[in-house]
Amino acid sequence: MSKLSSFFAPAAVAVVGASNTPGKVGHSLVRNLQESGYPGKILPINPKEKEILGYRCFPDIAAVGEPVDLAVISIPAVHVLQAARECGAAGVKHLIVISAGFKETGTEGLKLERELVGICQEHGMNLLGPNCLGMMDMHTPLNASFAGTFPVKGEIAFVSQSGAICTAILDWSLERGIGFSKFISLGNKAGLNEADFIEDAASDPYTKVILCYIESVADGRRFIRVARSAARKKPIIIFKSGISEAGARAASSHTGALAGNDRTYQTVFEQCGLLRVHSLEELFALATVFTTQPLPKGDRVAILTNAGGPGIIAADNIETRGLTMARFEKETIEALRSKLPAEANVYDPVDVIGDARADRYAFALEKIMADPNVDSAVVLLTPQAMTEPEGTAEAIIKAKENHKDKPLVASFMGGPAVRKGADLLEAAGIPCYAFPEPAIASLASMVKYASFRRAPLPQPEPPRQFDRRTVEQVFARVRGEGRKVLMGSEAAEVAAAFGVSVAPLGLATSHAEAARLAEEYGFPVVLKVASPKIMHKTDIGGVRLNLSSSEEVRQAFAQIMENVRRYLPQVTPHGVEVQKMMPKGRELIIGMNRDLIFGPMIMFGMGGIYVNLLKDVSFRLAENLTRAEAHAMIKETKAYVLLRGFRGEPPADLEAVVDALLGIARLCVEFPEISELDVNPLFAYEKGVAALDVKITIS
Repeated sequence: MSKLSSFFAPAAVAVVGASNTPGKVGHSLVRNLQESGYPGKILPINPKEKEILGYRCFPDIAAVGEPVDLAVISIPAVHVLQAARECGAAGVKHLIVISAGFKETGTEGLKLERELVGICQEHGMNLLGPNCLGMMDMHTPLNASFAGTFPVKGEIAFVSQSGAICTAILDWSLERGIGFSKFISLGNKAGLNEADFIEDAASDPYTKVILCYIESVADGRRFIRVARSAARKKPIIIFKSGISEAGARAASSHTGALAGNDRTYQTVFEQCGLLRVHSLEELFALATVFTTQPLPKGDRVAILTNAGGPGIIAADNIETRGLTMARFEKETIEALRSKLPAEANVYDPVDVIGDARADRYAFALEKIMADPNVDSAVVLLTPQAMTEPEGTAEAIIKAKENHKDKPLVASFMGGPAVRKGADLLEAAGIPCYAFPEPAIASLASMVKYASFRRAPLPQPEPPRQFDRRTVEQVFARVRGEGRKVLMGSEAAEVAAAFGVSVAPLGLATSHAEAARLAEEYGFPVVLKVASPKIMHKTDIGGVRLNLSSSEEVRQAFAQIMENVRRYLPQVTPHGVEVQKMMPKGRELIIGMNRDLIFGPMIMFGMGGIYVNLLKDVSFRLAENLTRAEAHAMIKETKAYVLLRGFRGEPPADLEAVVDALLGIARLCVEFPEISELDVNPLFAYEKGVAALDVKITIS
């Protein structure tokens, strides 16, 4: 049983702040409970009234004298805390605070809200709000809100961070006949948040689709866990607003620069199997198709049209959205050819031409839907002289009844001439769109979700042994010196401790030590000044390349130190880093940016100097990153083409690249103090990889 069972189906509801005055929120709350047909007890709370709308009124919650599952509070914010304490003391399980005047008003309001949360935690009460519209359950039925309307019963659970969006959608849904199972206004999300209601709706027998309008996520880690599980049961469609990067944090690493706030949300949604839309119209278009149509068994789509142009538009959209045009069986083609006019096209898209009446549509659609190579179909209609929109709609409805296992959508293009036909389809549960593009988009979303559902559950990576002790020692030394940025040799040591193959690299504090390291690594080598205070080493002569003897190394060491003294006399370098110059490989980048809400995000793409120019990168959540997901993120980039072998080049060691990705992901999960990390470039060879430059910043 869900922890919110008695929230949505309470035995008794108290309204704190109930009123006899029409127009007041306290009056609307009682009236809405009454008019929704709520079967439980309605308990108005107001010390100045004896009766409200025929219900006995109590001076306070303690006077009720019996258990109350849900209390709805609508009084001035300054009195809410006391009311909450009284509800807690009376054993109330759930609290909805309609009242505004909390964190949305500033510092004092935030303090008030924190106290409210503390009271609810002390008494074990679930809290919705404050500053919210309330909630509704159409199957209880229960309207614990001050909305002006109560929606029809349906299979859509709608969770919204905006109360204004709720009221607008409610009004619009009545006109369109769209029904809901649950309707929740989150308000300030001080207690219950989107994850709680997604989790509840996933197990609700009356809910088929979960819709969310959100501006932010309250608890990123929990959201991921809940959403991943819930999406395996039911489609979750998200409209996330606030995608501007205007307020994004400036980042010093390549990864930070590329991992914007909206990109992080998109990565999370994709990885959790959620469907993202970018408009309310698209949100409810998808809700309609998911509540009325079965999931497709594959991506093969058939088009039936009476005009060439719309058919071409639909075919283009099928291809651009990653779907496949259906290839009919020979028997289907012969049957279509035997009955359709000679001018008709009998291959996908099937064009029954402009003079097609309802019977021609009926014949062609039946043959198409019966073809085993068709997973879903879209019927297009344009109003021409011979067109019969209503008769065609009836033919489509009949075809759907004969083939209930396949999704079927339509696009009746036009206005008054096709309106009645479109209305017939909608009433029969067949989505009908004004244009082909949204029809194809809806099918594409269904195919994407069905593919996610069919995919096997990600298997966790088998445990690997890493050298945590080395990383702890390096970080302790860096902190002890008051630094946040690791030197290259330190960062390389950290990466190597978690299984990343790095080019041999060490720190030398004398020319003799530099020569010894060079001889140990093998020539040629590169020397780089080691100091977190020197950002652009080349500009001051702090880098020397292609050194091929011990003598060259000694001279280069001395010259680098002299250059630092000349150009930056205030800086005392830690020494000079000596690194073996590796043969040229395919240049890649692996990076990490720690998102404040969702944790570490891993980036992969083409490395070197072009990473910010090309921006051909992919992201994944670092936590629980699997081998399959690492492979998938590589395949999303053009780097994959190079790794497979391009223009006669041999393929690179893809598994070694995956190992490096998994090692960096594990490192960043194990050590939350790592705020930014870049491995750029990572050279990939036929066998193995080598990290040349590792940058790590810790908090």
